[in-house]
Amino acid sequence: MSARTLPLLFLNLGGEMLYILDQRLRAQSIPGEKARKDEWTDVDRKRVMNDIISTMFNMKFMEELFKPQELYSKKALRTVYDRLAHASIMRLNQASMDKLYDLMTMAFKYQVLLCPRPRDILLVTFNHLDAIKDFIYESPAILNQVDETFRQLIETYSCLSDGEFQLIRQTLLIFFQDMHIRVSIFLKDKVQNSNGRFVLPISGPVPWGTEVPGLIRIFNHKGVEIKRTEFTTAGNYVTPQREGSFELYGDRVLKLGTNMYSVSRPVETHMAGSSKNMASHAKNTAPNPLAKEELNFLARLLGGLDIQKPAGGETGFRLNLFTTDEEEEHAAQTRPEELSYKVINIEATQERREELSRILGEMEVAEPCPDSAGKGEDLLALMDEL
Repeated sequence: MSARTLPLLFLNLGGEMLYILDQRLRAQSIPGEKARKDEWTDVDRKRVMNDIISTMFNMKFMEELFKPQELYSKKALRTVYDRLAHASIMRLNQASMDKLYDLMTMAFKYQVLLCPRPRDILLVTFNHLDAIKDFIYESPAILNQVDETFRQLIETYSCLSDGEFQLIRQTLLIFFQDMHIRVSIFLKDKVQNSNGRFVLPISGPVPWGTEVPGLIRIFNHKGVEIKRTEFTTAGNYVTPQREGSFELYGDRVLKLGTNMYSVSRPVETHMAGSSKNMASHAKNTAPNPLAKEELNFLARLLGGLDIQKPAGGETGFRLNLFTTDEEEEHAAQTRPEELSYKVINIEATQERREELSRILGEMEVAEPCPDSAGKGEDLLALMDEL
């Protein structure tokens, strides 16, 4: 497992979340002069996007995120996005939040599978951040937050070897391996089967720096080529014109990670058979005794950030990711209970912190790497600050 995977996972899933929310907010918004008090306007949409992005790229949170560490559990990560999605006046009920998270995870899983090279995962991340900057181009302060994260990405990942990026890719695939949720866009485009598994293409551009397959070269012990043999391939491969830019600005070339919702079309999600079976057996799995502590800490980390609260008696606007309220209600009733994660309230008492410290102290902790020395103390100190 790579200790450098978490920032890429968080930022790419966050980018997909913002794509979906922006599309749904645009679809449900009403022109300002015609909107009732309880209806969305474009001003509300911009406010929601600004609040979520500002929270997502908070400096303290980014500092913790970029420290070398293992991936969070699926439940803990889901809790982070639950907090992010509700960092403004927008409100999602459990069924819509489930659907949002399903769409996010399956989209990024597909992008990781299709990356020509492991290093191209960084280009996918840059595509997400480029699009996020377009959402908040009118807000210089938030734009500066995103640019700062951009620079952290370049500084942290530009020096990594191809082998380290391969380990990052494998860590991501292990994280996604049991997720087989059918998404209507992927099914219609025939890139996903009815069982929720993706169909990988056998044609298209080869990875940058490699040659089109079809030729075998044979060398002698002196390294001199002595024979060539050609063979036919099932796919139609081409050589890429240029490599994508790994700088703050530039042409990424790779289109993975761009906004697939820019052309509006309905998106549905359905649990595949294997995922349903996994959910049915979830109660038989031994719970992690530290899971609640992990959830509490992450919820506190985000919950303690400066989040824009509705002013006065203003109530939060509700966003529905389904076509109708009836569909949303039906999804909430039929969703397996084991797959619904709720945010845990924080008990910010001295006794609670002492209990967490005691549990952490009883854990068998591996020797920290040089970059992560003192991480435990930093996390506890951050909890006190927040």
